Amino acid sequence: MRLLITFGPSYEPLDGARRLTNMSTGRLGTELANAFWAAGWHVHCLRGEGSSFLGPLHVRDLETFTTNDDLAGRLERLSRAEPFDVVLHAAALCDYRVSRVFGADGQEIMSPKIATRNGRLTLELEPAAKLLPKLRSWFSTARLVGWKYELAGTQLEALEMAWRQVRQNRIDACVLNGAAYGPGFAVCREGGTVSACRDSVELAEWLLEWLGGHVSAY
Repeated sequence: MRLLITFGPSYEPLDGARRLTNMSTGRLGTELANAFWAAGWHVHCLRGEGSSFLGPLHVRDLETFTTNDDLAGRLERLSRAEPFDVVLHAAALCDYRVSRVFGADGQEIMSPKIATRNGRLTLELEPAAKLLPKLRSWFSTARLVGWKYELAGTQLEALEMAWRQVRQNRIDACVLNGAAYGPGFAVCREGGTVSACRDSVELAEWLLEWLGGHVSAY
C-alpha cells in the first residue's frame, strides 16, 4: 500500500533574505509517516524545508518543499509518475504571500534585500495558492485526508468548518485540531461523522485501521 504525506511549513519570500512562514514543526507528520512505515506501507514524504522537529524519519522516499507553488509542482509531478492509495495533506501552508513592499516614504521597494534605512515597512499581501481543492483532480482514485487547524471560535464552529472542507474539496476526511477544537484530534467525514483521538498515537492507529481497511478492499 502506498502513502503520500505532506507535512511541515511552507514559506513565502519577503525578499531574497527573509521569508513569511508559520509555527509548524513537522513533528506530527513525522510521527504519522513513521507509523505507516512501521505498518509496512510504502511511504513517500514531502516535508517542508523549514521543519524543525529533529526526530528520526523512517520512510522510503523523502523530498523537501519550499513555497506553496513548489509543493504544488511536486504533487502534480508525483500524481503523473506513480499511483498512491492514500494522500495525507498535513502540510501547514501559507495563506498569504507578499505582493508588494512599501517603505516609510510610500514608495514601492524593489530590492533583493530590503535595508533597514527604508524605515517602517508596509506589506501588501495576496492570497497564496491553495492546494487542497486540486488534490482530487491530481489523485482521482486515492483516499484523501486534509487538515484543519483552528484557534478561534467554538468547538461546534470548528467541526462545521472541517466538514465544509470535506464537502467543498471532495476529500474523504479532515483531521481537526487546535484551541478551537480542544485537546486531541477529530477526524471529520461527510454527513457529520466525527471520530475523536486523544493524541497523535491514537490518531495514527485510527487512520491506519480506517485507511488500511479501505485500501485492502480493492
